[in-house]
Amino acid sequence: MSYADFLRADLRLVTLRILTELPSYRGNSSVLTNLLDKLGHSATRDQVKTELRWLAEQGLLTLDEAGQVLVATLTERGQDVAEGRARVDGVQRPRA
Repeated sequence: MSYADFLRADLRLVTLRILTELPSYRGNSSVLTNLLDKLGHSATRDQVKTELRWLAEQGLLTLDEAGQVLVATLTERGQDVAEGRARVDGVQRPRA
């Protein structure tokens, strides 16, 4: 796994973990970008939207468009992956 792949997989996990802590397991791409930055992932809004779309394709969250932002809602499967009960290739596994 390349360093870029590692960072992408970790960003995906951190995104899912952020959603587990938000009210209604829901957040928009703008807020998620800011929270990811505070947690050490300096990604552009476009990169975050790309990863949100990928996570949605895997069934880990659902997306709604609200103007220029995407609103992500965690699914049960996404919560299982965020908490380490399920695995998806391309998403870093949480540490014990």
